[in-house]
Amino acid sequence: MTALLNFLFPFILWPRVTKESLKADLLAGVTGAVIVLPQGVAFATIAGLPPEYGLYTAMVTPIIAALFGSSFHLISGPTTAISIVIFSTLNSGGIEPGSPEYIQNALTITFLAGVYQLAFALARLGVLVNFVSHTVVIGFTAGAAILIASSQMKYVLGVNVDRGESFIYTWIAIFKQLPFVNLSILLVSIVTLVSAILIKLFVPKLPNMLNALIIGGLVAMALGGESAGIDFVAEIPAHLPPFSSPDFSLESIKNLAPQAFAVALLGLIEAVSISRAIASKSHQRIDGNQEFFGQGMSNVVGSFFSSYAGSGSFTRSGVNYSAGAQTPLSAIFAAVILALIILLIAPLTRFLPTAAMGGIILLVAYNLVDLKTIKKVFETSRSESSILLTTFLSTLFLELEFAIYLGVLMSLVIFLARTSIPHIVSLATDLDPLGKKRTLVNNDRRNLDECPQLKIIRIDMSVYFGSANHIQNHLFNITEKQGIKHILVIGTGVNFIDMTGAEMIEQESDRIQEKGGGLYFAELKPTVNNFIHRGHFDEHIGAQYFFEKKSEAIKKITTVALDHVKCQSCQFRVFDECRWPPLRGGEPLELIPLEDYKK
Repeated sequence: MTALLNFLFPFILWPRVTKESLKADLLAGVTGAVIVLPQGVAFATIAGLPPEYGLYTAMVTPIIAALFGSSFHLISGPTTAISIVIFSTLNSGGIEPGSPEYIQNALTITFLAGVYQLAFALARLGVLVNFVSHTVVIGFTAGAAILIASSQMKYVLGVNVDRGESFIYTWIAIFKQLPFVNLSILLVSIVTLVSAILIKLFVPKLPNMLNALIIGGLVAMALGGESAGIDFVAEIPAHLPPFSSPDFSLESIKNLAPQAFAVALLGLIEAVSISRAIASKSHQRIDGNQEFFGQGMSNVVGSFFSSYAGSGSFTRSGVNYSAGAQTPLSAIFAAVILALIILLIAPLTRFLPTAAMGGIILLVAYNLVDLKTIKKVFETSRSESSILLTTFLSTLFLELEFAIYLGVLMSLVIFLARTSIPHIVSLATDLDPLGKKRTLVNNDRRNLDECPQLKIIRIDMSVYFGSANHIQNHLFNITEKQGIKHILVIGTGVNFIDMTGAEMIEQESDRIQEKGGGLYFAELKPTVNNFIHRGHFDEHIGAQYFFEKKSEAIKKITTVALDHVKCQSCQFRVFDECRWPPLRGGEPLELIPLEDYKK
């Protein structure tokens, strides 16, 4: 009961609020509110929504996510990746961005995405995020950055490009209209972009995007404003997020559910990845299921307060941690302070040029591309490089939600491919550094002598349906090509075994026993041992073929199961038992069946 209450109301476990922590959270909240102001407007523009919807999302989503999530520093709200998915999904349907129907569909996707996320949380599926390669997120984000930049070029250059065009046709239309670029609009965009960069470099304590937008607005007015062909953002309503309602019609839910699933998946990947990245610095433990619950609640509640789908923001979360935030109250303070700012300065947004917004969004898009990580991926892994390229190109040329699914699918396929070929180590005996005791060591590169009759291996991977065939082929090669009829498997590297793996072991044991040999196991982990016992596989194979210690297994196999006539003429003598009768000759012991061996 206590665990359920902690899951449903995690804020009861927050650190105790002190005067010092309250001050730190308040200062971090002020910083966060100033940063999210231009970002919220920019992200809503990317999503094809009126600017105020980005600010509504930045007011509502962080509060709910902070109350019901697990991270003390994660700041949720509008993000670039989800904004571009929203725009791609709804714009392809032929609905005019910013129209009432478009807005309601965006809210419906938000509600459905939240329901998906809550379902994942209640089903305790937080661990599933671990199976999504970070490379998928890197590739998708890089592709989304280019799409974002492409969508803003018409505002930066002052040219006309039809909405809903593909990536290629967008750039074809842009190149055709280059002779008709409005130089005044281009100048406003460049000045805004350069100002944001310079402020970030030389005065990092100032909010670079907000100040750059002010500079861009002043330049636009100096150039003549609307008389020079410069468009301005509509005035943002100076009020708190109004009530709203998603479309709960069966037809709407049926049409938007697949896209909502992509939004939900992307949002969870972003939120959990960012919260864990921040937690690596703050040393806080992150509960994936709790983060799922917090993100789901924020989207479900937000859809009723004019907020579109949100997730964790790496930029705002990083700034929140760097600013000294100590509890999730910093996210709540940021949202409240943002609301106060909007009530005071909302009328001034009518002086904000769309060209300046375009320049800021170009900077946002550039910052999304993690060139350092992309370079590292290409230098270190071909498989990861293929995932990155596939996700990146799919993002540019296919539907965005399909690009996410394809990247995730490739991650799972490569994961299964890797685990289907487990590392099977050949072990041999060697003296310890003091030269007093023999131990088993990896013999793949050392070329130590091995027993001609007993092969000792260690499987460094789980034995399941994906790896069973490879392991079976390896055992077959040992018996048929190397002519060894006794195989001892050291189970310290096997974390998991499934029904297919256990049945394969049964088959191989029967085959080897028919040849007069045996398949033995030592030091299996408790979970593996319990599975084999519950399925009665040990009864079929024979309990005498399972040992708790490898030393016990080697002793019984060598002194009872091996052909001692061959042992007496063997030149290797790799085991301690090889120095004693009957293996070394002399007075032989009577050979008895292994299952009757009681010593």
